[in-house]
Parts: sequence; C-alpha cells; structure tokens
Amino acid sequence: MYTIKGVFFMKKVLGAALTVCALAAAAVLGGFVYKNHKTAEFYRGQLEYCRMRALESLASEVGELDSALQKCVVSSSAHMAGQSLTRVFGAAETARQALGELPRGDTELLNTSGFISRVGDYALALTKKTSRGEALSPEERESLKKLSETASVLSGNLTELLGEVSGGRLTIGEIVGIEKRAQLLGESATEGSGGAFYERARATEEDFPELPTLVYDGPFSSHIAGMTPRLLEGRAELTSGQAQKIAADFIKTSTITYIGERGGSLPVYRFSSGDTAEAKHIEVTKQGGVVANMYSGHIPRIERVSAAAAVETAGRFLQERGFTDMRETYRMARGGILTISFAYEQAGVICYPDLIKTDVALDSGDVIGFEAQGYIMHHKNRELPQPAISEDAARAVLSPELTLPSHSLAVIPTEGKNEVFCHEFKCETADGEHCLVYINAETGAEESILILLEDENGTLAR
Repeated sequence: MYTIKGVFFMKKVLGAALTVCALAAAAVLGGFVYKNHKTAEFYRGQLEYCRMRALESLASEVGELDSALQKCVVSSSAHMAGQSLTRVFGAAETARQALGELPRGDTELLNTSGFISRVGDYALALTKKTSRGEALSPEERESLKKLSETASVLSGNLTELLGEVSGGRLTIGEIVGIEKRAQLLGESATEGSGGAFYERARATEEDFPELPTLVYDGPFSSHIAGMTPRLLEGRAELTSGQAQKIAADFIKTSTITYIGERGGSLPVYRFSSGDTAEAKHIEVTKQGGVVANMYSGHIPRIERVSAAAAVETAGRFLQERGFTDMRETYRMARGGILTISFAYEQAGVICYPDLIKTDVALDSGDVIGFEAQGYIMHHKNRELPQPAISEDAARAVLSPELTLPSHSLAVIPTEGKNEVFCHEFKCETADGEHCLVYINAETGAEESILILLEDENGTLAR
C-alpha cells in the first residue's frame, strides 16, 4: 500500500516525465515546423523563379511579335510575307503559353491575353492567303501596321515591368492570393509584394492602346459581333403571350407556364410545361417566334427503341414542325439517349451551317431534346452556283494515301462564320479509318479535313 508521501513522490516523477516528453515533443514539432518552413521557402523560391522566366519569355516574344509584324508590313512578296506571318503566329503561341504561367485574377492582363490571341489568329488566317501566292492587300498591311504599333507599346511596358522585377523593386509572388488575402483583412497590398506587381500589371492594362478593327475569316474577326440571325431577318417581335402559344403547339400541350426571358445574341422567351423532374423547357425567339431550344429532364431507363426507329422519329418530329428538307449527318448514343444532327439540304447540296440537333430517349422513343441555334443563325435560301471545279478535278487534289472516295456537294462553315461551297469526299485512310476532305468548288483549294470517329455508339467528326 502506497503512503501519502509515496503518492506525492510518484506524482512528481510522473510530472517530471510528462514535462520532459512535452519538451521533447515541442522540440520535434519545432524541428518539423522549421523543416517545413524551409521547404515552403524553397518551393516559393522555385515558383518565383519559374514565373520570372515566364515574364522574361513573355516580354521577349512580344518584342519578336512586333519585329515580325513590321517585316510583314514592308515585305514585297507573298513568300516573304508568309514567312513573317508564320513567325508572328509562333511568337504569339509562345507568348500565350508564357502568359498562362503567370498568376492572374479576373481582370488583370485580359487585354494582353486578348491581343496576343487575336494577333496569332489573324496571322494564321493571312498565311492561308499567302500560301496560295496571293499578296497582302493595302487594308491588311494597314491592320498589321496598327498591330505592330500596339505590340511595340506592349513590349515597352512589359520590358519596364521586367526591369522592376529584376531589380528587386517588385516581386511576382502569389498575385491572386495576396490580393484576395488583403481584401479579406481590409488591407492594401504593400510595395514590393505580389500585390504591388498586381497593381503594376493592372496599370499596364489601363494604358493598353485601342486595337484595330480586324475583319477576316477567323473567330476574332470584328464582323462576328455584329452578326444577326439570318432566319429572323425582317420578322416582327412577338409578345410573351404569342410566344407561349408557339411553345405549347411545339410540345403538343395546353399546360405551359411563362418563366422569364434571356438576352444575348439571340433573345428568347422561356417556358416550362411544369415543375416535375421530367417537365419540358422551351425557348422561343422574341423576334420571329421560332423555337430555339427544348429539353426535358427525362432520364431513360431501359433501351427498347432501335437507332433506326429513333432517327425516323426525329425526322418526322422536324417535318411536322416545319423544318423540311433536313438530312441526317451524324448520330451518337450515350446514356440511353440518341443525339442526331440534321443539316438543311438545298437542291442536293448539304448546308452544314444550318444545323439542328435532336435527342431521342431510347426507352420511350420520344424526342426529349431540340437545339436549333445554328439553323436560326445561318438558314437562308442560297444562290448556289455551278461548281467551277469539276468533280474529277477536285478528286485529283486528294492525297494518294486516301482510297474509296464517295462524293457530294456541301456548304461548310469557316471559323469566321463565313461559308465555302465545296466538293465533299468521304475517304478511307491506309489504316482503315474514315475522313472527310473538302475541296473548294470555286478554287480547287483543299479547304478542310475532318476525321470521323466511329464506334458502336455512332459517329463524330473532328
């Protein structure tokens, strides 16, 4: 049996042991904290170094961009202009990659990023012209000159910014992280921090020169923003009540509710057939009253309907709603739903810009999805000329690596939302794969190649 003194003695021994353990644990923990701190400092240093190299690359490539643009302006031949344009595109791609390695928030460096993307894409579009031996037009040279002036200003700003970072007056740091942390704490980013770099970069953006208007066949062309839906030209604007009747007729129901509207390039009224999971939602254009979208929350269970029957149902669905002369192009089955793409066919010529997509549930066979924005934006009765290049002449352009070409005529869209009249050849490669090759029916140039991805679920073109 322990005595009281013995108990006190044991408590002292135990207390001393616990103190030693606590000190030891603190020492170990301190070691870990110190080590982790040093490791974090090392990685922060490495990150800062990588971002420094990215900023150097960005400044260097924008300078090269300016130089190559100047060469384009003064070139006297399509060959030399093409070489310089190729260098512009390469410099823009490298600059874009370097920019991607720099931390950014929602607003800073957006002008820089947009400028680099536009210049690269414009140069790529012009190389297609020079590759055919065509000289640059006076308007194109003027656009390139203005782009060079913008690149020169941007290059100077980036070089100045790089000098401040190299001289230690600014650090790139965690730009976004520092900015957000400062906002949360109600503080401002301090000089010499990543936040200061953030502010300096934002100041550079505010001084960004106005970009020239670029009209060309590419996704950044200025004409795209001003495009209007061709199908709706000259049509009157409807009230929501008029649009509601159109939506009800489209899905064959008398129970439909107005739920709002949506703006953008194609303003619509929005309606719903109910508030259940399988309710159908319909969007009707304000101008002209054309159904742009319809979708249902129905989730197919067991597949009972064949693909052929689903395609027939979709075709009949379109026909009954006034979308005539539509031809199936591609189909793809996923999750019990068959998506079928239809394109308008005019006098035997398939017009791919006039596209409508439908979804058919393979359990019920019902159409549960409809999307017609492509058709609404592009559909019109086209004046299709007789091909200046014969089928045989177009066939001679095909690569000898391709076999079994089947032929049709088609109108295809370009990246700049323009259209090209082409000979379409479906061919087989040496590996047994299929592809589509488009030969310009007016010039004989090879316009586009699409690879067909085919499996048991359907076909996609890329």
